[in-house]
Amino acid sequence: MVDMNAVIAKAEILIEALPYIQSLAGKTVVIKYGGNAMINDTLKNHVMQDITLLKYIGINPVIVHGGGPDISAMLERLAIPSEFRRGLRVTDAETMSVAQMVLVGKTNKEIVSGLNRHGAKAIGICGIDGRLIECERITQDEEGEPLDIGYVGHIIKINTKVLEMLANDEYIPVVAPVGIGPEGESYNINADTVASEIAAALKAEKLMMLTDVEGVRITNEKGEEAVVSVLNKQEINELIEAGQISGGMIPKVTGCLDTVRRGVGRAHIIDGRIPHCLLLEIFTNKGIGTMITEERKPYYAGEKI
Repeated sequence: MVDMNAVIAKAEILIEALPYIQSLAGKTVVIKYGGNAMINDTLKNHVMQDITLLKYIGINPVIVHGGGPDISAMLERLAIPSEFRRGLRVTDAETMSVAQMVLVGKTNKEIVSGLNRHGAKAIGICGIDGRLIECERITQDEEGEPLDIGYVGHIIKINTKVLEMLANDEYIPVVAPVGIGPEGESYNINADTVASEIAAALKAEKLMMLTDVEGVRITNEKGEEAVVSVLNKQEINELIEAGQISGGMIPKVTGCLDTVRRGVGRAHIIDGRIPHCLLLEIFTNKGIGTMITEERKPYYAGEKI
């Protein structure tokens, strides 16, 4: 016997998604894919399904992926030591060759294959293709102190034409975070940075950052800790000043806020460990992570943000 209540509940979920589908149709969503969602096979499959669904309902996803654990594993197999300074991998010429081989030849193609298996038409590229990501070598840290970490790139330009041609057609671009320098040399780049810069260059409607945290957590007046669903510029500054946002969450939040200032509609920090996290954040009113926006502006009348 059919459980009619369960069937109706499914229909209500679809209706809840309708205004978001209408608002996002034809628009670009940049997804930074990393963390446990790249390691766990079940979560991988869910993310591939989510992205494929986005494309089929008329949204244009652009994927930027990381691959640090894969690089570290290959370096270990080749007996090449790994070293990090200021949170960035020291990348000499040999390490850069391995990083490019892994990111472009292995990780990127696995993601493309996973999307295609679900009926998408994904195409894997990196920043070298069409000079998509032009870089120069990082020579100093955030405090302006000298920093020599080899072939690690600072992005100076995103050439969006190749992404627009693919995303506005029937394809899903999957971007490996390898850039190109002025002499044609390759650079390793932080994937979060690549996703943010691409989102800003494309004036994407959304930037989705898949992480291994639930979102921004703060403690309320009752001493209870909970994830904040929405934060705007003023609230972020106040929470940082109060010490409620601290440590590694500060660069995540301020990075998202920077992309919003530069024309991205909304940025989201979401937990990639949750099955179908992309669909739950994009198409439900409450969402599952933290949405960052310059000002609280609803997509449709009645949206609660």
